[in-house]
Amino acid sequence: MKRRFSKSRMLLALALTGSASLASAQRPDPGKTFVPPPPVPEAPYGLSDLDAAGPLFPHEQLGDEAYSMTPPPVVVDGSVVDNAVPQDVQAAGYTLSDFLALAAQNNPTIRQARLQISGETAKALQAGLYPNPTLMYSGEQIGLDVPGDKDSPGEFQGLIVEQRFVTAGKLHLSREKYMRRAHVTEHLAIAQQFRVCNDVRRLFYQTLAASQVLELRRELLKTAEDGAVTARELYNQGQATRPEVRRSNITLQRARLDVLTAENHYREQFRRLVSLVGVDFTVASVSGSLMPETIPLSYQEALSTLLAESPELMAARAKLAGDRVTLQRERVEWVPDIVARGGSGYNFDAKETVAVAGVSIELPVFDRNQGTIRQAQADLMRQREEIRRVELDLQQRLATTYQQYLTSLQIATEYDRVIIPEAEMAYEELLESYKDNRVDWPDVLSAQHDLFDARLTQIQQLEMVRSNEVLVRGFMLEGGLQAAQGPTPPGHIDATPKPR
Repeated sequence: MKRRFSKSRMLLALALTGSASLASAQRPDPGKTFVPPPPVPEAPYGLSDLDAAGPLFPHEQLGDEAYSMTPPPVVVDGSVVDNAVPQDVQAAGYTLSDFLALAAQNNPTIRQARLQISGETAKALQAGLYPNPTLMYSGEQIGLDVPGDKDSPGEFQGLIVEQRFVTAGKLHLSREKYMRRAHVTEHLAIAQQFRVCNDVRRLFYQTLAASQVLELRRELLKTAEDGAVTARELYNQGQATRPEVRRSNITLQRARLDVLTAENHYREQFRRLVSLVGVDFTVASVSGSLMPETIPLSYQEALSTLLAESPELMAARAKLAGDRVTLQRERVEWVPDIVARGGSGYNFDAKETVAVAGVSIELPVFDRNQGTIRQAQADLMRQREEIRRVELDLQQRLATTYQQYLTSLQIATEYDRVIIPEAEMAYEELLESYKDNRVDWPDVLSAQHDLFDARLTQIQQLEMVRSNEVLVRGFMLEGGLQAAQGPTPPGHIDATPKPR
């Protein structure tokens, strides 16, 4: 029994020894065999091909002419505007003034607004024109029998002229009515120009912020690349682990993706901007400053300016004056015009030339324009409520926008005053400490990452500051590609096809 036990223990020992030798053959002893660090991941598709003027898909073979930097000619009223944007401007980057000038020339809604003014003045011209006279031929009792059983040419044949004489100053009131509507369209045209210019400014600042974010993302990518290299060097020196190297690879790959995202966002913003301007530019650089250049407005200042000078409100008030004239015009519509007629002809019965004269007038017994007068009164009262509605709507929009403007301004100011200077000093002090071998390089990279992150936050806040500031100072108007508004709302009185 004892021999059998010893034999089984010997077999177990041999088995354990064999498995241990096999395991030792598969896993090297730590510290005796170098295991290379994990490989650096490859860059995402398209990162190495990022070029604002280059093709999106590098495998497509396109010639240089497909990405010409020369903008198309600017055509205004059928004529080509030369030197709208000089070539040297493109090299230095488009400025806000360049985009505003191009939008003033090419945005279709600005032209629509101007044409609305021309349309209303044309209606005023037509509404004040005097009625044309009517020329009539008159023949009476043609074919009447005369002695000898013959047909006669009739008793009378001649020409008669009829003219309507407009009374009660209807034409003057009609012309004044449409001239006041033209005045409304002038305010609406100013509002449309603010809409276009505000949108150009907002999109320009968003594009400029996207450009600055892209530059910072590229700096962060360099920091991530330094971090990956540092992690591999530390691993080779035995001062870092493989998971730490893999984490640096993850950070590097995320930084690359952030660059791609920032690049795509910048292109999107630039293309949105040129679509509003109305000129098809290829993606290029923009230059400008995100820092506010004027003293911040208080809420009361912004509200007072808005209620006093808003083009929307001024158009609503001008519309009220036009509706008053419309009511006056409809109140005199029932006053009958005088229609006079006269002419001359030949009386074949008396065998002499005779004259014809007559006057007619419509008796307003049943139709005294009662319904249209009531409709005009309803329009007048509705416009009074419309003015109040516009005031309240402006106050509501200003309250939200001003709160966003103030919050972002406070945050951006503190980032500029405290946070970014502190982050810069922390980074510089850690860099000096690294040079004196008092801190490790990853600590320096971490401080640099914190500095870039603070700058990114400041850029995002400055973008919100400028976007909301444009609305606060620009009478809360936006929508530069919406069709220009007309002077009358849907359902407004326009009872006759001929303007009156």
